[in-house]
Amino acid sequence: MDGDGRDAEFSEYVAARWPRLVRSAVLLGCSPVEAEDVVQVALTRCLVSWSRVRRADDRDAYVHRVLINTFTSTRRRHWTREHPVADVPDRQHVDDTAAYDDADAVSRSLKRLTPEHRTVVVLRYYSHLTERQMATVLGIRPGTVKSRLSRAMRLLADDPQLSDLRGAR
Repeated sequence: MDGDGRDAEFSEYVAARWPRLVRSAVLLGCSPVEAEDVVQVALTRCLVSWSRVRRADDRDAYVHRVLINTFTSTRRRHWTREHPVADVPDRQHVDDTAAYDDADAVSRSLKRLTPEHRTVVVLRYYSHLTERQMATVLGIRPGTVKSRLSRAMRLLADDPQLSDLRGAR
C-alpha cells in the first residue's frame, strides 16, 4: 500500500476510535489531558508500524496492547518535566464538588483497583473486547482473564462508594 493509502486508512481508523481510546486511557487512570497525550503517543507508534497493525488478526486488540504498554511506561517514568493539567493556573477554579456524579464514583472505584484488575474491567466493559481479545492484548491466558475479571467485579460490587449507584442509600 502506498503512503497516501496507508495514511488515509490510518486516519479513518483513528477518527473512528479516538474517543473510545481516550476514554479507555482515562479509565485506566489518566487525567483527561494526559489520556489524550498517551493515546497520541500510542497511535504514533501504531502509525510507524501500520503495516504490522494491518496484518494483525485483530487490529483493535493490537492497538489496545500498544495503548496499555504506553500507559504503563508513563507510570514507570519519573516525570521531571512539565505535567499536563486540565485547567490553566491563571484561570479561576470552580467548585469541584458540583462535578461529583456517577462517573466520578465509578472512576474513583476503578482507581482503587490494582492496575491488572482495572485494565481487565476497562477492556471488557468499556472497550468491549472479548476474553480472547483481552488475553491477546495482555499476553495472558483466557482463564487468567476470567479470574482477574471475576475478582475485579467482586471488589467493585463490595465497594461502598458505588452503593448510591446500586440504589442502596
